[in-house]
Amino acid sequence: MKSLSKNWFIEGAIDFEHKKYVLLGYLQEINRHFDKNHLYPNLADLIFHYNNLLEFKNNKTVLQHSFPQRLSKADFEALKLTYQRMVQDDVTMNEIEHIIGYAMRKMDPAIQTGKHIYDFVESCLDIDPVGVVPLLPYNGYFTLRNGSQKTNWVYEYQITLFENADDKYRGIHISLVDTFEPNFVNTPESIKLQLIKNRKHLPNPAMYHVQSEISFPLEETLLPVAKRSLVRYISDAA
Repeated sequence: MKSLSKNWFIEGAIDFEHKKYVLLGYLQEINRHFDKNHLYPNLADLIFHYNNLLEFKNNKTVLQHSFPQRLSKADFEALKLTYQRMVQDDVTMNEIEHIIGYAMRKMDPAIQTGKHIYDFVESCLDIDPVGVVPLLPYNGYFTLRNGSQKTNWVYEYQITLFENADDKYRGIHISLVDTFEPNFVNTPESIKLQLIKNRKHLPNPAMYHVQSEISFPLEETLLPVAKRSLVRYISDAA
């Protein structure tokens, strides 16, 4: 995927026409991926860049959020001086603001397209618990069926809680365990019993069956949406 650096809009020559060319090339590729229903990492990357522009626009004096991470003190001081010169140069700052405004207007329709795809994929998902769910369902397994495809995937998952000063977030880590073709023998219930028998580290796991009515690209779309939907389903039920 063609990528933008974190600070593409203030790196190098501050020239609107050049930055416009760079941005439109990036968005053209993003939209090509969306045309194939490929959501990730494209949607997350696009939202990151939009929020980065918004943060710079709203917090021009917060240098830590405007320049790359992991800089040495000397590098940071050099960037700080460069930024201060920018602030004092009305022509340069006006050009940066012109670039930011244009970029945000161009990114917004692409973000909305990505969100529509995400919402549609999510609307096609059904999540059902398999057997009895333990009181703490934050470790376990889920099976994933992708439309009419014969192969089902089995993943182990672990949900963790992250906190910052403003909010709490739940994240999910998954690893592929196995695949199977569903039939009268290989049901989600029988797969759960096999997992308990063969994987002793989770003697009483939660298990969920996640199914999509329509087939989507697995790694780029269905699996990322299924993960987020499963986190919300478990969090709401807990």
